[in-house]
Order: sequence, then structure tokens, then C-alpha cells
Amino acid sequence: MPHADDWTKPGIFEVAPGVHRIPLPLPNDALRSVNVYAIVDAETLVLIDSGWALQNAREGLEQALGSLGCGLGDVRDFFVTHAHRDHYTQAVALRRIFGTPISIGHAEEPSLRAQVDPVRRRLSSQIALLNLHGASDLAQQLSDPRLLARDTSMWEMPDVWFDNGHEIRLPTRTLRVVHTPGHTQGHVVYLDESAGLMFSGDHVLPHITPSIGFEPSPEVLPLGSYLDSLRLVRSLPDLKLLPAHGPVGPSVHQRTDEILVHHDERLIDSLAILREGFRTASEVARELTWTSRGRPFSSLDRQNQMLAVLETAAHLDLLVEQGRTSCAMVGGVRQFEPVGAE
Repeated sequence: MPHADDWTKPGIFEVAPGVHRIPLPLPNDALRSVNVYAIVDAETLVLIDSGWALQNAREGLEQALGSLGCGLGDVRDFFVTHAHRDHYTQAVALRRIFGTPISIGHAEEPSLRAQVDPVRRRLSSQIALLNLHGASDLAQQLSDPRLLARDTSMWEMPDVWFDNGHEIRLPTRTLRVVHTPGHTQGHVVYLDESAGLMFSGDHVLPHITPSIGFEPSPEVLPLGSYLDSLRLVRSLPDLKLLPAHGPVGPSVHQRTDEILVHHDERLIDSLAILREGFRTASEVARELTWTSRGRPFSSLDRQNQMLAVLETAAHLDLLVEQGRTSCAMVGGVRQFEPVGAE
């Protein structure tokens, strides 16, 4: 297995008996790769996630499975953690060739219906939220028709909708589906409790925190859902972490605790900025620092500035829900201040 810092190295790596990690490339993406997990159980081959529908990702998956003596057509099922294109769309492309069924959490249905809608503009929900939260400049930049064009050809509905607690029975092991909303409202993780494994998708990642609610049909309070999902995972037995991005880790609990602390600190930092007076989410985001390197907002590219504003809004909305801040609409823009502020 490669060094943890080199988790994107192409190939296939056994991470537990019968379980293999396959990093597949991503285009122009800071994440660089997405981990697909191949489970070989007796004569059955299933995949957790599928990768992005790209030629080099398909070739990488085909080569990796070939080292197991299998081909793309031997995959019995795709079990997908959530409906982002780096997890879902290659399954769609391969189903068109081999008929392999795709399964995903039921609460992903609104976003998938939006993805297959030929009329809907790309980023329409995000642009509306940017305007609501005082980032009209950024919304205008993202409203370029060339950026809003959508390719719906890579999107189709799944074959099976999983409900929370569903059990997937393989010849000698059982995977349990656990609904973990937040990153997306229908995100699920897959537990192989007898083997001590959690296929965590983007819910728990070893080096970064996932974006919150970045999806075509976002929920009202995504950070609240995400923190509840983290606490749910923390209440389960500790398992080995098999993430979608990053190296395999020994403890889901350890990383979950770190992410919970991060968001607690982010709430405190946001509240401190509000004590200086009414602020929009855009204004708060521009005063915070970003990434593990503490980068200023101005140094982020346009995509990450959008994510920063939306994540800040999610934190401020949660502070309102907790009764720690209040919110008022001023000229069609949401503004926040601490409860009790003079």
C-alpha cells in the first residue's frame, strides 16, 4: 500500500480481506482522485461508488479489476454513497453497456430529479442562495451562460432506493445502510460491522471537511443535519475508516471528533465576527480564513468562494436555530447579529 501522502497513486490496494481500494482520477479537481472500493465475496463483485464518467477513470477501473481476474461486466451492483458526479456518473455509463444496477439513498431523489431535468440551469440553487446571502457579485460571475450550461447525458435515475437501515446481503457478509445527511441530504454510509469497516463516502474524510449542502436541491438546515449525522456515527462502534477521498484510517471515531471540534470552532468564530455588528454570510465568509492553511477568502478561486459563502451561511443558519443569533431581511438579503446585541 502506498504512503498515506500518496493515496492518489493509481492501482488497486487491499485494505481488508476481500476489500480493495481503487483510486480513480478527477479532472481539474483539488481532490485529485476518488476512492472506489471493490468487494469480492465468493463469486460476487460489488463496488462502493463508481467514479466520474471519464475515459481515463474507466480505463483505470478496468485495469484494477483486471488484476482481480474480473472485468467491468462482472460487477454485480453499484452501491453509491451520494449523487455527486465523481461518485455516481461512471455507474450510469457502465449500466448503459452492462446493465449493472445502481442503488443509492432514497433522500437523493430530489437532487437526482433536478439533475435529469433538461430545463434546469446549472448552479441555479446556489446562485439564488448567493444573492440571498449578500454575494451578488459572485452570483453574477457564476451566471455566465457558458457556466450554466448543463450536460444531462451523464445523469439517470437509479434502480434501487435505499432506506435507512437496509441490509445488503452478500454471500458471506452483510452491509448495513446508514443515512448520514449533511454533505448531501441523501448521503449514506455502508457498514460492514463484522469486518470492522465503514465505507464513509464524503461524510467522514481524513484530511478535509466536506462541503455542506452543495447539491441541486439543498435542504434548509444542512449543517444541523451534518452534525447530527456525525454524532450518530460517533454513537456506533468504532470502525476502520474507508473514505472516498484520502487514505484509509484506523478510527472513524477519532476523525469524527476532530470534525465536530472544527465546526464548533467555526460557529464560535462566526459569532465573534457578528459581535461587530450586522453581517451577511458573504461578509462573514470574507473575514474568516479557509483551508487548513488559513488562506484568505480573496485567494480562493470562484468555485471555492461560492462554497465558502454557502458554508458560512449554513453555520449562521444553525446559530439562528440554536437561538444564538437573529436574522433579518434587508433589501432581499439576509443579515445576522447575535441575540442580545445592542
